[in-house]
Amino acid sequence: MHATTSAQPSVTRLKPAPVGNKGVFVAGVIMLSWGALLTFLLAFYEPNWRTPWPYLLLLIQTHLYTGLFITAHDAMHGVVSADKRLNNGLGTVAALLFAFNWFPGMLPKHHQHHRHVGTLDDPDFHDGHHPGFLPWLARFAWNYVTWWQVVLMAVTYNVLKLFFPQANVIAFWMIPAILATVQLFFFGTYLPHRGEHAEHNPHKSRSQFRHHVWAFMSCYFFGYHYEHHDQPYLPWWRLWQAKEAATQ
Repeated sequence: MHATTSAQPSVTRLKPAPVGNKGVFVAGVIMLSWGALLTFLLAFYEPNWRTPWPYLLLLIQTHLYTGLFITAHDAMHGVVSADKRLNNGLGTVAALLFAFNWFPGMLPKHHQHHRHVGTLDDPDFHDGHHPGFLPWLARFAWNYVTWWQVVLMAVTYNVLKLFFPQANVIAFWMIPAILATVQLFFFGTYLPHRGEHAEHNPHKSRSQFRHHVWAFMSCYFFGYHYEHHDQPYLPWWRLWQAKEAATQ
């Protein structure tokens, strides 16, 4: 279900639209949902690991973690709010909630990725001829994970387990952050950018086949990756429209 098209999609670009308050609303829903569910899972939930429900809740929390990063990513493109201070503020909060990522540090690297996609100047690019998933993931993590993130995660973990069951902290705070990182890398970097690309493909990117429900569940429509690189002014919740326009 995660197959991607290898050829350059036909392009019908959508016009930029005023962000208005919708981007702030969407960002707020994701961040508040993440915080509310995490609070419930840590403070009130007593999981029965012999049933499927704790694992389902873990996956839901993973999806919301992914949404935090997607929110920060949209803020990097200025499409959360037209107010730059509010846009960057929400991006900073969303990034910090996702394993203490630092928005000001991620911002120039992400725009470098867009300017130099698929080259040695691309911080998301693995320069091996046919890099495997794990070596590329390791290089990706090396470029983005900082020592102080690891320290803050360790400190936070030790504080949380003083107040909440350790198993809950591991299952619903720690593991979803790890799974979401792998999810973002797999659908947002590895699948779209791996292998060879046609010379006429200016973004060196593939796009997932059109399936909007799966595209949302897998990575907030970022499997439609060619469309994102081609129209970076679109927030994540308009990428499905770009895919629709490209396939008509």
